[in-house]
Amino acid sequence: MSEADSAGLPVLQQVFHPSDFTPASEVAFIHALKAALVAKAELTILHVSPKHELEWMEFPGVRSTLERWGLLPKNSSPADVLKLGINVKKVQAKHNDPVESVTNYLSTHNTDLIVLATDQQKGRVLWLSKSIAAPIARKSRQMTLFIPKGVEGFVSARDGSISLTSILIPVAEAPPAQPAIHAAARMARRLNCSSGVFTILHVGEKTAMPQVQFPDLSGWSWNTVVQSGDVVDVINETAAAVKAGLIVLTTEGRNGFLDALRGSHSERILQRTPCPLLVIPASGFMASVV
Repeated sequence: MSEADSAGLPVLQQVFHPSDFTPASEVAFIHALKAALVAKAELTILHVSPKHELEWMEFPGVRSTLERWGLLPKNSSPADVLKLGINVKKVQAKHNDPVESVTNYLSTHNTDLIVLATDQQKGRVLWLSKSIAAPIARKSRQMTLFIPKGVEGFVSARDGSISLTSILIPVAEAPPAQPAIHAAARMARRLNCSSGVFTILHVGEKTAMPQVQFPDLSGWSWNTVVQSGDVVDVINETAAAVKAGLIVLTTEGRNGFLDALRGSHSERILQRTPCPLLVIPASGFMASVV
């Protein structure tokens, strides 16, 4: 269960990053590490393989990355990482089915944010070589950040800086849109993004647009767009038009990241999105009021 800060807002405690050690997963790792740093959370990196046991050094280099970002001195130690307020766990799972291994892990470990690389050409998460069939047994409150292959995202691999000035939030009557709006505003605040534009997009008739509240965030403005057309086409076209650095979407979240992958809209957006996609369960801990 996630804790709350002095203001009663939820605190990100656990970041989970499954990796297949490809360049695309490296970009996702960068985002997972930055999220853990900002929140001073625990970062778990999981690699699933049916073969040999991996050495610690074969995992993505946490210390080398932090040294490159200027946060640690050269030749730093694991103790130096802890001084930054984060704890890193590297887990090797021997299993023939990555999906089952990951869902098994999530069913027994608390996780607030999952960060994954996706392959748009194949329309799936990079390490998912088999069809998704096994749901997580309990109702999930996890949010998931998908990083498409070939997309650099909003965290610089070179120095760890964040470049995020445009966030797109598609809204509809169902699932409720307010959780995504709250989560987007909280994310911009906690990443210390000083200015930007939130674009609220409704695809359909203007009269059917849900009533939502816009949190007040210094330096950020809210823009509302209403268009007709295919939902996924309009979302991706608008993301390109406003040069979105992130799309934030609400899902019912019954089975966590599996729902996001199964859902026709989320899955189709993942196949074509020009930027990372953050999926927020409507009942998730980040969905509360900012």
